[in-house]
Amino acid sequence: MSLNLEGIFYEEKDIPAEFTLDEQVDQREFLSNGEMISWTGQVNEVFSPICVKTKDGLKRKRIGSFPVCTEKESMEALEAAVKAYDNGRGEWPTMSVADRITCVENFTQKMIAKKDIVVKLIMWEIGKSYADSVKEFDRTVEYIYATIDALKDIDRDSSRFQIEQGIIAQIRRSPLGVVLCMGPFNYPLNETFTTLIPALIMGNTMLFKPPKHGTLLHYPLLEAFKTSFPKGVVNTIYGRGNKIVPSLMQSGRSMC
Repeated sequence: MSLNLEGIFYEEKDIPAEFTLDEQVDQREFLSNGEMISWTGQVNEVFSPICVKTKDGLKRKRIGSFPVCTEKESMEALEAAVKAYDNGRGEWPTMSVADRITCVENFTQKMIAKKDIVVKLIMWEIGKSYADSVKEFDRTVEYIYATIDALKDIDRDSSRFQIEQGIIAQIRRSPLGVVLCMGPFNYPLNETFTTLIPALIMGNTMLFKPPKHGTLLHYPLLEAFKTSFPKGVVNTIYGRGNKIVPSLMQSGRSMC
């Protein structure tokens, strides 16, 4: 018995409303130096791995597009992050642990408010089931709160004197500088944030490059980053990795 593959796909009008995107997500801005910068240059169109049935056969559904920036924009973002860090004297690295935690908690609440669109974009952009997309979002939120709790423990421990190799000392941890965060496509939200959040909450400033497959799902969170953290602390970069990353690394001013 032959298998009719088209029989397992839906026409777009038959997709249940709770799984549909209200509109295509055509991103024309990015976050750099505390501002949402408009983009009028080259873009990359995003087609879902999920096919829909059309009169012309099965077609991958277009879900949006995102900027393909250049080395110029990535270096400007690096400059913003370096300035915000200011050799460890910037507002964010010198902020108290309690205040940094408050900023991350504020961001998390704004992130939760965007759960519906982020989950749908994970599903459509990566091809995960809706249930797995929800799990990835929820697991990411749980991880953020676990990171906050871990930092509270570290901060409490640093207030005590410890004996290490016969030396009595008070051990304090400090940020290292500008961190370049690049996440994978298979867990584009969770794995990205397991790198980004610990580095951020410790007082480092960030260059954040979303994965090629899994870029659009981060777009709804950019405003939350902008309004939750000081200017220049979180900066997004877009573009071909082989075009923009080498110059960032060669600058010697960012760390992976």
